[in-house]
Amino acid sequence: MNDSTIKIRLMKADDFDAVVGIVLKVSEASRQTYYDLKFEKLFRSVDYLPVSLVAEKNDGTLVGFVMGELYQGEDGIFPEEAILDAVCVDPDCRNRGIGGQLMTEFSDHLRKVGVQKLNTMADPNNPQMLRFFKVNKFSPSKKINLERDL
Repeated sequence: MNDSTIKIRLMKADDFDAVVGIVLKVSEASRQTYYDLKFEKLFRSVDYLPVSLVAEKNDGTLVGFVMGELYQGEDGIFPEEAILDAVCVDPDCRNRGIGGQLMTEFSDHLRKVGVQKLNTMADPNNPQMLRFFKVNKFSPSKKINLERDL
């Protein structure tokens, strides 16, 4: 598999089962409820602006995706900023540049709609994830992430 056999396109509502299937291969938990909510927000909201992408083989099989959304000015974050919610590649298709291809297309797409900054969060105990983000030009944010135990 090389770049010429992978097509990047906008995510559609009917990609749900394939997205959840990829997540299930990567994680013990399906996180179906999370993706139910994300797809509901992304595809049934009147404010939806398509920014999420999928990577598919020539036969139409999804092998990866990147999900994100544009901020709408909440909490002092301006619409020129977007959030990366998830990036995931089928484990059988990793180390072939698909994640990087998704990130490049995602960044280019966001730039075209006026986004200037992309934010995400990463598990500091996951060196593979941190390496992926560093390779894809992410750096520590100047904003502080706060949390509180309850």
